[in-house]
Amino acid sequence: MSPKSSNVAALFWLITCVLGCNLKLVWLRSRSVKMMRTVESVFTVMVLLGLLVIGESEVYIVTIEGEPVTSYKGGVNGFEATAVESDEKLDFTSDLVTSYSGHLEQRHDMLLETLFDDGNYKKLYSYKHLINGFAVHISPLQAEMLRRAPGVKSVDRDWKVKKLTTHTPQFLGLPTGVWPTGGGFDRAGEEIVIGFVDSGIFPHHPSFQNQVTEPYGPVPKYRGKCEVDPATKKSFCNGKIVGAQHFAAAATAAGAFNPEVDFDSPLDGDGHGSHTAAIAAGNNGIPVQVQGYEFGKASGMAPRARIAVYKALYRMFGGFVADVVAAIDQAVYDGVDILNLSVGPNSPPATTKTTFLNPFDATLLSAVKAGVFVAQASGNEGPLAKTIVSYSPWIASVAAAVDDRRYKNHLTLGNGKILAGVGLSPSTSPNQKFTLVAANDVLLDSSVVKFSPSDCQRPEVLNGNMVKGNILLCGYSFNFVSGSASIKKVAETAKSLGAVGFVLAVENASPGTKFDPVPVGLPGILITDVRNSMDLIDYYNVSTSRDWTGRVKSFEGTGSIGDGLEPILHKSAPMVALFSARGPNIKDYKFEDADLLKPDILAPGSLIWASWSPNGTDEPNYEGENFAMISGTSMAAPHIAGIAALIKQKHPHWSPAAIKSALMTTSNTLDRAERPILAQQYSGSETMTFIPATPFDYGSGHVNPRAALDPGLVFDAGYEDYLGFLCTTPGIDSHEIVNYTHQPCNYTLGHPYNLNYPSITVSHLMGTQTITRTVTNVDEEESYSITARMAPAIAIETSPPAMTIGPGASQKFTVTLTVRSATGSYSFGEVLLKGNRGHKVRMPVVAMGYDR
Repeated sequence: MSPKSSNVAALFWLITCVLGCNLKLVWLRSRSVKMMRTVESVFTVMVLLGLLVIGESEVYIVTIEGEPVTSYKGGVNGFEATAVESDEKLDFTSDLVTSYSGHLEQRHDMLLETLFDDGNYKKLYSYKHLINGFAVHISPLQAEMLRRAPGVKSVDRDWKVKKLTTHTPQFLGLPTGVWPTGGGFDRAGEEIVIGFVDSGIFPHHPSFQNQVTEPYGPVPKYRGKCEVDPATKKSFCNGKIVGAQHFAAAATAAGAFNPEVDFDSPLDGDGHGSHTAAIAAGNNGIPVQVQGYEFGKASGMAPRARIAVYKALYRMFGGFVADVVAAIDQAVYDGVDILNLSVGPNSPPATTKTTFLNPFDATLLSAVKAGVFVAQASGNEGPLAKTIVSYSPWIASVAAAVDDRRYKNHLTLGNGKILAGVGLSPSTSPNQKFTLVAANDVLLDSSVVKFSPSDCQRPEVLNGNMVKGNILLCGYSFNFVSGSASIKKVAETAKSLGAVGFVLAVENASPGTKFDPVPVGLPGILITDVRNSMDLIDYYNVSTSRDWTGRVKSFEGTGSIGDGLEPILHKSAPMVALFSARGPNIKDYKFEDADLLKPDILAPGSLIWASWSPNGTDEPNYEGENFAMISGTSMAAPHIAGIAALIKQKHPHWSPAAIKSALMTTSNTLDRAERPILAQQYSGSETMTFIPATPFDYGSGHVNPRAALDPGLVFDAGYEDYLGFLCTTPGIDSHEIVNYTHQPCNYTLGHPYNLNYPSITVSHLMGTQTITRTVTNVDEEESYSITARMAPAIAIETSPPAMTIGPGASQKFTVTLTVRSATGSYSFGEVLLKGNRGHKVRMPVVAMGYDR
């Protein structure tokens, strides 16, 4: 080796040590003073650079060799098997589980201690029950060392997730069609524990109080912890709330967590978590009072179910997968029956080749293996195609519907013209018109224009003498979209200046902008249609006389605001909400289509009243309120979680797949008027249109709770079936499957669409394909006829045409699809199994045909 190459080798070694090895300072013996000086100068630079790299440490989720508790079948000396058969419930409190989970955590610690010195890394969580691995805060170079270490299966950089009800129980038929079968609302969901991975809870809300007349007793099967509120020193639990924990280690390591703002406890600093918990399991008959008005009485879908809180989302930044995985792992260990995830990734994970395989979805697969039903919001990026962020077959992915309740209002101008708008407000005095005064025309000082006074957020810049007794006209600026302005503040401004009411005019809006009605204490309306806003502005300008400088001489325009407090019930419901994410489902981050339909099911998710945290700042219009009416697939998922709790209560031994099948095969594709369900869509302009919905919009259809309790047949599936689905999906490396599931690909389905799922999707149909399904009878013996229909481009046949199935028995049938014409677009159809005892089992079919 030449002196030059020796110098290079020494420098390379030194750089490696400084950046990655974190070894103690080592003096190098050099062959010359010159080399020593070179080393010293480079050493100084590299120390600084090394500190920079270490300062850029990030959170990584690491999986290692060895099965987690749910999958361990033995083989490690001194530790007996902990896995159970698919129809058995795993006892997480057993000595076997405790011993083996301790062994796994010790292995995690030993691996890190072997590679890195103390103080140069921080382990955040050990994952032992659902996946075998840990979350650690390290530098990218340290992550590379981990990736190459023996026994390490995968190293994924943490990624972020985001947050994706008075009338809906009646709309879904629960009070008359479901609750009575389980003993009434005061027994609906009894002994079922629903876990919420969300932004926490406001425990003092009446929706979450322990009932005085029917107090909650203990739930022996649940063993979750209850944190204590640092401010009050009181437990967050009360019998209704049986568990309350928070997870913020990854958020803290990333520098995103602020204990003062985000609350270093399960307390809901956002509002979102309280809202979703109340939709699924809030107490029945709680008066919804906002701004001095009552908007009905609120109830959860399963009002007697218990609530277990796992806070992993925060008001300013959403959350991190490492915290969410820790929350899910803890929830399953604690013994929840149902898990609600109104949370999803910001985008498909780019670190893995498939959407189905990553630490998040692998954790949920193990949760389902442990018998936990998982409902997840499908995403809010609709109406564009391929916007789903809930991908896997073991998860119930929920789309959002608009129900039959609409809040509308109107502004009547002095010229007789009536302009439609939204506004949850009382009317101005009947049979009386009031003068219209624009905010820009009543400024105290023209120099304040730079503060955007037209949005009426700052009463101190407006002349109260000119506003008093009149209707204040304001402009809907971008500040309302960004959240720095609110309708609630407009109402406060108008009230403080003595106005009789206010009007917010939208002069321009981007397609997809949501304009939800907001409850206010004085007459107020939002004119959402730009053309109506232009009519208002034209009328105002024509009616207002000005001098040569533009200053107003007299306000002559008048108007009155209607009563917007009473909802209007429509028969064109349910309808797929504009924002609800759409299929096709994707199998990888290249957005290639999957042979699996998503979303799975549709549930109410638009304008949902439910409890709110007074601390919550997620919706500025509801700051300080106890209730809020908001929209999102986040609101749809807990509807399904609550209904799943009712099914679990009636059928305690059903698998998560059986519960999902019951929900899907009994759903509706017709609205209240017996017409096909429509989907809100944009036509390329700012005008919303309504088009016939497809399974890419609503999955199997809109949930029908009463029918779901008695489905007749179910399409059941278990852990081995999901592994077969993964092992059959093209493009998935079998080694990658082993990395995340610790199971080899010993079982395949031939094609992923052969997974025993309550829908059929063939994204690339060539010639003829035959798909197999197996149904299990969960009722008495019944004879079923099997029929099918499909769009003309695809021929469909079923075999056999009929079958008789005894109680508890299973039977196969096939569906054969043949390409008639390659249209370049998907065709939709369905298979219907109709029983002679009245059961109807419907399964959507989706396929795209190609030429050979």
